[in-house]
Amino acid sequence: MKIFLDSTDIEYITRLRPTGMIDGITTNPSLMAQSDKGFEEVLRDICTLIEGPVSAEVVVTEAGEMYRQGRYLASLADNIVVKLPCTWEGMTACRKLADENIGVNVTLCFSANQALLAAKAGAMFISPFIGRIDDTGADGMELIEEIRSVYDNYGFETEILAASIRNVEHVKNAALIGADVATLPPKIFEALIEHPLTDKGLEKFLQDWKATGQNMPIP
Repeated sequence: MKIFLDSTDIEYITRLRPTGMIDGITTNPSLMAQSDKGFEEVLRDICTLIEGPVSAEVVVTEAGEMYRQGRYLASLADNIVVKLPCTWEGMTACRKLADENIGVNVTLCFSANQALLAAKAGAMFISPFIGRIDDTGADGMELIEEIRSVYDNYGFETEILAASIRNVEHVKNAALIGADVATLPPKIFEALIEHPLTDKGLEKFLQDWKATGQNMPIP
């Protein structure tokens, strides 16, 4: 499963880049509003740091305007993927952009039917919002399972991008079900490596080594 970082924090992205684990970036208007830089500068900086897909969202609701904004966003860098809402207007714009080989990430997906339409419209990614479904009392992971079954039944190439991830269990379950991508807030990404037994084991190993009185030679 590919891991995208849901962030516009250039310093943070720069720090994590050496791990080699960040396959892409997702952004949205809310994240852009947190930056003290203009959105063009932010997007160009991110696209310079990350070779994989970088999602940038339109901020209009009519199909023609979405299409025009989408083309503009895609012109900023070769790896930008245009985020469109899962509406009929969004589907119309998606089809036009996909026909021009511009990648589209259909966002705000809450049903398998929406995911089916997005795939038929040529979306590169579909973004089901797990956490927001959980907030309603339903199980967001069931949606990931349903979309996986639909896409596998018909050979759709649209990738399932699990979004609105709230905890590490969401990441694990998305991977087990077969989501193609998970986009994570920084705090969830960092928490993936944490386990109390790892900390305990490392502490014991270091104590035992220190008790030998030896030094590890460094060439």
